Formats: sequence, C-alpha cells, structure tokens
Amino acid sequence: MRCPYCASEDTRVTDSRPVEETNSIRRRRQCDKCGKRFTTYEKIETIPLVVIKKDNTRQQYDRSKIESGVMRACYKRAVPIAQIQSMIDRVEAEIYNRGTGEIKSSEIGEMIIEELKDLDPVAYVRFASVYREFKDVGTFMEELKKIIK
Repeated sequence: MRCPYCASEDTRVTDSRPVEETNSIRRRRQCDKCGKRFTTYEKIETIPLVVIKKDNTRQQYDRSKIESGVMRACYKRAVPIAQIQSMIDRVEAEIYNRGTGEIKSSEIGEMIIEELKDLDPVAYVRFASVYREFKDVGTFMEELKKIIK
C-alpha cells in the first residue's frame, strides 16, 4: 500500500479489524519512511453491478457517485462523515444483497432518500429536490409537508 503522505510503498499494517455491517476490513497502517499513520479499508470483491439510468443506458455501479450526491446534500450540515459512510454502506449492502446484476438508478435513489429521512431532514429535502426534479415550489412544499407530519 502506498503512503498517502510521501508515496512510499514501504508501509506495514499495525492493526486490523472487521467493520460492522459491511464485508470489509479496516487496517491501520504506518509508513516506514515518514512514520505517519493512515487507515485503509478492504472490501470483498463482488459481482459486477450495472445501473440502469433513466434513459435506459447502462453504467457500471460506482459508489463514488452516491457519495458525492449525499455529500452535496449534507453540505454545511452537522452530519458526521462516519454516519454518511455507514448509511452508504447500508444502501450498498442492500443493493448487493438483491443478488441481481442490474438495478435501476431510481431504486438506488429511493433507498438513499429513505436513509436520509432518518439521518438529516434538510439533507433529505436537498437530495429529494434534485433527485425527484421538483418543478415548482408547490412540489417542494408537498415534500416538506411529508416531513413535518
């Protein structure tokens, strides 16, 4: 593993432990050259997953797209990164547990929206407004009324 600080390839594992709720391992590493420590995560390689977009095109599943959308929704909100990552892990686990090689992007979006409802109401509305493409203030207000109830 290459050190993110000095790019040296001389690093060693100082601690390993499984991560709850996911099929991954957290490893603490230390660089032999600069002495700095950093964390890596190993995930079990799963079957390739294809996402069917709204226009029926197909793309390889990319976790970073979910992360960037959720991070934008949580921008300037008091939501810890660990909670965001945990939420994305749950969504990803649900996607892979379905056992199919394809999933619609709309299904992924709805899973994220459901998770964001519990995580942060403002992030939920932000994500839903972009994902569901609210056309006017009335549609936006309808979604807010759902939260208030």
